[in-house]
Amino acid sequence: MRLLLIGVFVISWEWSARKQIYNPLFTSYPSAIVKDLVEFYTSGDLIKHTSVTLHEALTGLLYGTIVGVIVGLILGQFEMLGKILLPIITAIHGIPQLTLAPVYILWFGLGLTSKIFLAGLMVFFNVFFSTYAGVRNVEPKLIESATLLGATKIQTLFHIVLPSSMPFILSGIRVGVGSSLVGAIIGEYIGASAGFGWMIAYASSFFNIARVMSCILILLIVGIILNFSLDKIENYLLRWRSPSNLSLQNKKNLKESY
Repeated sequence: MRLLLIGVFVISWEWSARKQIYNPLFTSYPSAIVKDLVEFYTSGDLIKHTSVTLHEALTGLLYGTIVGVIVGLILGQFEMLGKILLPIITAIHGIPQLTLAPVYILWFGLGLTSKIFLAGLMVFFNVFFSTYAGVRNVEPKLIESATLLGATKIQTLFHIVLPSSMPFILSGIRVGVGSSLVGAIIGEYIGASAGFGWMIAYASSFFNIARVMSCILILLIVGIILNFSLDKIENYLLRWRSPSNLSLQNKKNLKESY
């Protein structure tokens, strides 16, 4: 059904553009986009711009995730520290990062550092708030039981708090995947000489909509691959968690098994 829906959409898009039902100047059409992708690849620009944007986004995702998890665990464990710093982090998060992008470029220059910082900062907020919420929602009885069994604070952190918070952390990372790409693209929009953000801005200035749509399609594919990889990681890390489903069919099968 998914493939059928996509196929109908692509065919309708191509047909309506060919029949001049709308002006294809604004959205291009599938055959022109495929032709541009071939040209994009054969020229060598596709690999160049993809590697630049992915390097910025993935590096920002890595740093933002590490810092977000560490800060979230610390502030979630130490209540007084959380009360002091959480409103400050929330206030900074409320500032649109697009308005601060020129400042980051002024601080770190036009190179990769400014884009990585912007991508990492956007990932940090998502991962931090998810980790903090996960730590604060750990079942108190689990911690009490671990303490009664003689577990140290470090053991409780790694065997109780961190595994219990993992669904929240992975949820924050999933949102952070998109945020890292957005941060890298915004940084390239403001000032860069390579990357998909720069390419989209450059192609738009010459009304090369086919190239713009090609870049968007590639970013869409990259997002799908990253989320698929995250699904595999999540299934491995959360293999201890029993699946839950409110489907009446599942309840019926459960009763029949009994």
